[in-house]
Amino acid sequence: MRELLRGLVVESLTGTACFSLAEELSRTAKACAAAAALAAARAESLGALRGRVPDAAEWFARASGTSSGQARGAMDTAAAVEEMSATREAVADGEVSLAQAAEVVRGERAVPGSEAALLETARTESLPTLRDQARDLKLGTMTHEELHARQRRAREFRHWRDPLGMVRFAGGLTPEVGVPFVNHLEADADRRRAAARRHESAELEPRAAYLADALADLVAHGGGGDKRRSRTDMVVVIDLNAYRRGHAHPGEPCHVIGGGPIPVEVAKQLSQDAFIKAVLHDGVDVHRVKHFGRHIRAELRTALDIGPAPGFEGTVCVELGCGRRHGLEIDHVDPVANHGPTALFNLEPRCWPHHQAKTERDRQAGLLGVREKARPGPRAGTRPPPSRRRE
Repeated sequence: MRELLRGLVVESLTGTACFSLAEELSRTAKACAAAAALAAARAESLGALRGRVPDAAEWFARASGTSSGQARGAMDTAAAVEEMSATREAVADGEVSLAQAAEVVRGERAVPGSEAALLETARTESLPTLRDQARDLKLGTMTHEELHARQRRAREFRHWRDPLGMVRFAGGLTPEVGVPFVNHLEADADRRRAAARRHESAELEPRAAYLADALADLVAHGGGGDKRRSRTDMVVVIDLNAYRRGHAHPGEPCHVIGGGPIPVEVAKQLSQDAFIKAVLHDGVDVHRVKHFGRHIRAELRTALDIGPAPGFEGTVCVELGCGRRHGLEIDHVDPVANHGPTALFNLEPRCWPHHQAKTERDRQAGLLGVREKARPGPRAGTRPPPSRRRE
């Protein structure tokens, strides 16, 4: 196979052939990676590496061109899927990668019997979507109080200097602290990028650079560059019965959008100093949204931001297999140019690339009329804008 690949000249292939080849080689690569990890794990278990290499993970890391941590994870996953027949077949056939298989293994261990559902997600959705599903399964095995106690114990902040002299850091915050913190940075980065786009002479930087600027401003000045827009919303979805009772029963949501479950007591504490957003639902549809102190447009935004029932886990791009959660745009299913209403049933979140593709499909279908003109793409060397906007 390597001999054949050395002789491959992609310039001689059509676009369609390259598309098919990329998919087939990717699937083959996943199967090869799994077979290599399984062989390495088998060699270690049989003692074939004794006297040859000091550490099996380091040896396999050199052979596979990965870190020792990644190599150990691959070997452990390959060994674990041997006990899960459906996942083993999917991995051997190249349907799912070892990274996806690792999430299936974690989910099955947390909730026995979840393998089939996780595999279906692995085949049709992105790795982040699968990771979210496996994580939610594990979190569902703990009470909200137990989970929050573990999160409190796990909070941390570490920093160091890298070879370039940059100050690097990593950490973890509980949902009620981390979600508004991240939301503030995301909103500030969106404003900074939008301002840069208004200046044609300015070269757009990666979004991570604007997030870094937003963090620096937050630390130095409290993030108050725009006093009118410095406050960041955090939406808590809580069942009314759970709120009144003081604790949630199975099937009664109590969580921070984008942050996961929290105890009812924490939700009550947040309500003492939070901007209240009330959502009335029956577990299937959102019937009413009320903001105390806001107008209906902001209320509609909340109905969109909490995501679909019954999970209310926040927005995600509606396109199958995408899984993006940040930088989404709200799209009219039936375009405004075709007299589509700005109503909850006619609005869907899409990432920028899928929003553009949907707009082009609407244009080709004749739904945009003469009022809709093709929007120019991003300048060369730039990424698409992350801000939400309506067409």
